[in-house]
Amino acid sequence: MKRLFDLILALTATVILLLPIIMIAVLVKLTSKGPALYWSDRVGRNNGIFKMPKFRSMKIDTPVVATHLLPDPKSVLIPIGGFLRKSSLDELPQLWSILKGDMSFVGPRPALFNQDDLIALRTEKGVDKLLPGLTGWAQVNGRDELPIPQKVDLDFEYLQRCSFIFDFKILWMTFLKVVKRQGVSH
Repeated sequence: MKRLFDLILALTATVILLLPIIMIAVLVKLTSKGPALYWSDRVGRNNGIFKMPKFRSMKIDTPVVATHLLPDPKSVLIPIGGFLRKSSLDELPQLWSILKGDMSFVGPRPALFNQDDLIALRTEKGVDKLLPGLTGWAQVNGRDELPIPQKVDLDFEYLQRCSFIFDFKILWMTFLKVVKRQGVSH
């Protein structure tokens, strides 16, 4: 049921958002060197690695680490990078990962391949068995501002409470957070 919902919603969103997706890709190319998309190695279900696309919001030579670990994140943003991140428009290409089956709309956000502490804690709590999501319970409860153990506790709570109604609640809360631009790193 969840997979069918993901497919229908992802196909619908892709059709509706096709023009903005193309426009963002062109703007990224026009305002910076390098490709419009950044393919990030992420940890998926059962700790398997998959390639997750995002619109590139940072310069091509930026180190591959969590944003909060960069000495000066604003210094590596491309001209429209801050806007893409604040608006969460950089996440639109992940519709591809949902269509492909690497991700769901709701689940724990996929960790970077080198976030060993996050991966270990999720594995310890069984969260690694879930398909990662475009959004999740941790994202609507603090997102980038949460310490890793608290994120994992919220991911574990999601694992325990998983349901269609809970997913719908998280999607609605995500919509509200994005509109209000709450909890987004710059």
